[in-house]
Amino acid sequence: MATKHEMILQHILSLEVGQKISVRQIAKVMNVSDGTAYRAIKEAENQGLVSTIERVGTIRIEKKKKENFERLTFAEVVNIIDGQVLGGRDGLHKTLSKFLIGAMQLEDMMRYTDAGSLLIVGNRVEAHYRALQTRAAVLITGGFDTEERNKQLADEKDLPIISTSYDTFTVASMINRAIYDQLIKKEIIFVGDIATPLEDTFYMRNTDKIEDWYVLNRRSTHTRFPVVDSKMRVVGMISSKDIVGQDEQISIDKVMSKKPHTVQSKTSLASASHTMVWEGIELLPVVDDSRILIGVVSRQDVLKAMQQIQRQPQVGETITDIITSNLEAAPDEENVFVSQVVPQMTNHLGTLGHGVFTALIIEASSRLLMDKRRAELSIENITVYFTKPVQIDSELRIKPTILEVGRLYAKVDVEVFDEKNLIGKGLLMAQLINR
Repeated sequence: MATKHEMILQHILSLEVGQKISVRQIAKVMNVSDGTAYRAIKEAENQGLVSTIERVGTIRIEKKKKENFERLTFAEVVNIIDGQVLGGRDGLHKTLSKFLIGAMQLEDMMRYTDAGSLLIVGNRVEAHYRALQTRAAVLITGGFDTEERNKQLADEKDLPIISTSYDTFTVASMINRAIYDQLIKKEIIFVGDIATPLEDTFYMRNTDKIEDWYVLNRRSTHTRFPVVDSKMRVVGMISSKDIVGQDEQISIDKVMSKKPHTVQSKTSLASASHTMVWEGIELLPVVDDSRILIGVVSRQDVLKAMQQIQRQPQVGETITDIITSNLEAAPDEENVFVSQVVPQMTNHLGTLGHGVFTALIIEASSRLLMDKRRAELSIENITVYFTKPVQIDSELRIKPTILEVGRLYAKVDVEVFDEKNLIGKGLLMAQLINR
């Protein structure tokens, strides 16, 4: 039988795209408390079923396909540019196919304006009207308003007409940056992308007995299971080591491991991987905000996904990508790396940033350990200090030296030189993740 939480999510899923919802409305329709309705709506937002927009409210939106992450909805544009919706609120869930700047004659502008696009333009009310007629949304810059007929047309066609106080160039830059950020996020794998869903998950109730574990073990061939209560909330984990030598009639809740580690769908793969490595966990329950079980993720799932990440094409560069791509092996000396200090790596004073310096030390150490031990590292402790500032365009020589290395841990000392001058050092302790 479905829980109240699941029933509310199914109800939200059945609503028409563009329909407004509220906590009070959901609580009344589904006959649940405001708290239960609120948690379900937040989960729906995490799943991309609804979007909450300031001064508009929460609306049902079309769930984006993963291949369209580089697209933005008009609702997201409103948030990005801190805009005010003048009309066409029911179309905020729609996705814009492209945006264009209306800095030309009206007829020329209309040749490039088509359905699904967003026209960014100033106080040109006729352009607003003509764009809406071609089924394009309108973003008015400079804080201007528009005519009532344009607002009415926007409502009729469910096409947003938005106003912002920013100028045209700033708005275009903000939207372009948001699309670029989405391209980077496209590469990030979350637990929800690889988890086994609830319908395929084997789990036990806290009222089950140990004999039930043996039955489930034979049916699934698994040895670890999440344990849930009557409301499907995760309350423990049970594995073969917990039941060894125990009477088969003993209740599961008497021998299970309580307060287990859990993750959510929006937990990054990197975070889940770190938890599994450091805690020695083979299986993590995936839960919602109320700790209700929605699936599981195994160490094997995580390892496969991490291998897949390495095969993904690079779409957008993060600051870390810029730093690491600028680090190369020195041609004249073994186990030494060189890096050019580019503008993105500097602080407001024009010198090498402290965080960038730390990232270079970690990356150089990581490459050395990968070469010598075929192992990746997970930092446990790092101490870093500068002896002098590093100017832009300097060429750094980074020399990591392994002081100690074992099966699980490594200690690395790193010296950083600008030409022949020592400009900083680092000492790090790390856990090794063998490949």
